[in-house]
Amino acid sequence: MKIIKHLVLSGILISSIFYTACNQTSKKKENDGGLASMKLDSANFDTTINNKKVKLYYLKNNNGMQAAITNLGGRIVSLLVPDSSGKLIDVVDGFASAANYQSSTEPYFGATIGRYGNRIAKGKFTIDGKNYQSSLNNGVNMLHGGKNGFQYQVWDAQQPNDQTIVLKYLSKDMEEGFPGNLNVKVTYQLTDNNEVKMDYEATTDKNTIVNLTNHAFFNLNGEGSGTILNHQLQIFANEYTPVDSTLIPTGIAPVKGTPFDFTTLTKIGDRINTDNQQLKNGHGYDHNYILNGTKGLGMTHAATVIGDKTGIVMDVFTQEPGMQFYSGNFMQSKNKLKGGATDDFRTAFALETQHYPDSPNHPDFPSTQLNVGDVYKTESIYKFSTK
Repeated sequence: MKIIKHLVLSGILISSIFYTACNQTSKKKENDGGLASMKLDSANFDTTINNKKVKLYYLKNNNGMQAAITNLGGRIVSLLVPDSSGKLIDVVDGFASAANYQSSTEPYFGATIGRYGNRIAKGKFTIDGKNYQSSLNNGVNMLHGGKNGFQYQVWDAQQPNDQTIVLKYLSKDMEEGFPGNLNVKVTYQLTDNNEVKMDYEATTDKNTIVNLTNHAFFNLNGEGSGTILNHQLQIFANEYTPVDSTLIPTGIAPVKGTPFDFTTLTKIGDRINTDNQQLKNGHGYDHNYILNGTKGLGMTHAATVIGDKTGIVMDVFTQEPGMQFYSGNFMQSKNKLKGGATDDFRTAFALETQHYPDSPNHPDFPSTQLNVGDVYKTESIYKFSTK
């Protein structure tokens, strides 16, 4: 059996319902590093959706790092990481209940994304000469699996130990227009090296396309702590995929000499308001980077991010060829986060390890086709330390 290697974002869980989270409950606390005491009540996730039980699961490693995940959308709800003074900071935006996730105007907070992460132009693709049509949920295009993507599904969950949870989902043949019964397994693990690991595996009974990722919204100063524009970011990529006005790639271009050059540590906000057509198209950064293969942990080192207030460092490692950098351009203060703040403009970012957007319609891009008899396998690591 052929093994197809991919790699993607990671997330994990908390072992106690009551924990110290880093969030702000009002704008008056904006300078406290996002640190506040709160409870994440698992009872707010105990419900039934589509005849399947929803729960909140917890993990904790031996260093005190904690995380919470719900099987509603396979979402990272919370991730508690020690800052440079040892205080736990909640670096992931999330909601306090399953109901809040269902009503949110932003459907992707912390979610497992599939079948196809990112966009497909006009939702159209061809496999083995046969044309397929997915649903359109992002203007004229399909985004993150279509109108009823994996973020809305209730996954089957098993927790084999305090540091691991396994989520499974059967995406049925022609769900959202994708052929084949796709059996997906996602394993989240919180390691004692302060790593968040996410391992993906999938098989199909018809040739199909697959591009799985996770859409955690990060703020390394803490959820609700203010802008992410002063975070320092390095992306190990010499090229990116420019996009048209609907955010579909138009080809490949070098980052050198453009606002998209993050080959050295640079503040996210340093050039975000530059008069640049690509920044106008994305309303900021919302672009796929072509990773240059810099090595780390036996895979590709995709990015390094440093929180300016907390000194928290996040390193992203992956086997995927690309990574989408999204600077929170469409956050509109419409949703109340679990710590009491709202999802204000550019107060969180996403780094989504992936294959390239619209790959099925670009023969020169790495293929996302998964054939019968092959196994899709992908892992990513988000490793946390302090400056």
